[in-house]
Amino acid sequence: MGAGMRFLQLFAAVLAFCSVPAKSDYWQQAYATFYGGADGAETMGGACGYGNLYTAGYGINNAALSTTLFNNGLSCGQCYLITCDTSKSNMCKPGTAITVSATNLCPPNWAKANDNGGWCNPPRVHFDMSQPAWENLAIYRAGIVPVLYQRVACKRQGGLRFTITGFNFFELVLVSNIAMSGSIKNMLVKGTNTAWITMSQNWGANWQCLAGLQGQSLSFAITSSGGQYKVFQDVVPAWWLFGQTFSTWQQFDY
Repeated sequence: MGAGMRFLQLFAAVLAFCSVPAKSDYWQQAYATFYGGADGAETMGGACGYGNLYTAGYGINNAALSTTLFNNGLSCGQCYLITCDTSKSNMCKPGTAITVSATNLCPPNWAKANDNGGWCNPPRVHFDMSQPAWENLAIYRAGIVPVLYQRVACKRQGGLRFTITGFNFFELVLVSNIAMSGSIKNMLVKGTNTAWITMSQNWGANWQCLAGLQGQSLSFAITSSGGQYKVFQDVVPAWWLFGQTFSTWQQFDY
């Protein structure tokens, strides 16, 4: 074989290799366990503050994130596509994948090592999924399996929901059912008689404001973690009371 032919074959092989996207650039590695029982009832509530996950728009396909993923609650509501890594475990159900919403924190267990029960210890990336969601991917008796995941856009029914709790000059606003990026980067509130007031994250998906807003209709200006800015004008009527939830038809597009 001539030198010219060998060069052409080598060039073709390099070109073919470069044209195949690296899987590690698309999927990331993690592990997954499950909690909450066969009906997922114990996954309700949690560190994001959503309470009943059905009424909040998230349902049973949910997961608690390890500290590394949870990001102090700023990841609440985000969506992840997860598949069991069949190359590393024979406990996987091949050809399956499921999208889950982040609704809780899987706290560290410092009494145990990362490979002996401390699954959510930093810097480990881990999903503690609802049992119904997890069993889409793996055999029940496995308990823990290696997975591949990627963050994906969230699909929600209807618009954003605002739940207001607190008292007097302290408003705590839970924002739920966020589509696309699924979470909030920053948020402002405006009463009928006020200018725009910057809110701060309190815990999970709850954002706070220290102002007397009772008796005023409320508008919110939100920048999603996807970078989209939207104003939700007068979404809360002036007759609102603490403990009430208000919905809007508006939703994020990216």
